[in-house]
Amino acid sequence: MSLTRLFLCALLLVLFATDTFLLSGCSSTKPATTATTLINEGYAKAVKLYDKKDYSNAAITLESLIFTSRGTALEDKVLFLLGQAYYNSGQYLLALDIYSRLLQQIPSTPFATSTQFMLAKTNEKLSPHYKLDQHFTIKAIEQFAAYLDLFPVTDSLRISGEVKTYRELLKVNPDNPSYKENYNKALAQLSRLDSIQYASKAIPRLRDKLAKNEFSIAHQYVQLGKYKAATIFYDELIKHYSDTGYVHQSWNGKIDVLIKRKKWFDAAQAIEQYLQLYPAKEKEMAGVREKIMQNLKHI
Repeated sequence: MSLTRLFLCALLLVLFATDTFLLSGCSSTKPATTATTLINEGYAKAVKLYDKKDYSNAAITLESLIFTSRGTALEDKVLFLLGQAYYNSGQYLLALDIYSRLLQQIPSTPFATSTQFMLAKTNEKLSPHYKLDQHFTIKAIEQFAAYLDLFPVTDSLRISGEVKTYRELLKVNPDNPSYKENYNKALAQLSRLDSIQYASKAIPRLRDKLAKNEFSIAHQYVQLGKYKAATIFYDELIKHYSDTGYVHQSWNGKIDVLIKRKKWFDAAQAIEQYLQLYPAKEKEMAGVREKIMQNLKHI
């Protein structure tokens, strides 16, 4: 091999080694992008979009993080914010799925209280006109009741007092960890009072809607002349929704259809039961009662 050829080979080796060193040096100065970094960046982006009320794009960003965030510290945050984005953009069925998934996958999440409340509110949003199927109305009642049972709040005056007490104590000793912890707990309970009041009012309102549904069906049967079927629905309403505004109408409806069917003995029993439960209605029902008793004599 000639000296010239040897020189060229050596030169090529030096150049190759130099390029390799430079490339490795460049690559080592650039930190590798980890999965955690991507999740954190994606979540931060979604939060910014959500804060700008761009719920649709926030949801799209969060959707891409559902699987990559699984098992990470951000899993429950991603799911809860996604549920909120769906809810605020009117995609209630999707919100329902995400809230349910969050409670199933991470039951101990700090978002459990808020998620349970939003689960109930989402079912309420899906509750249709009273004449339609009331599946979501029933679910909303169940979820609101679960919220009140699982996360009760005691006396509001006591909580307000605790907030004021620990606020004053922190002015004296701002570094006391016990004061800080109790102050934050009291604040959290105080912030929940609005949702507790909402849930407490929503349940009777939704029950009234279910009663209206039953009453409308009974009324339809009366119009069709199917009095026996109407009686069944009046009985169901009286049995299950006696706390609603339709109970008196149902008793009157039941008594009326029994009269129409000339079931005088049953009508007499019904009106006596009604007046035992609501004695204040005796004067109002006097004429109907007299009519029943007169016809009962001729049986």
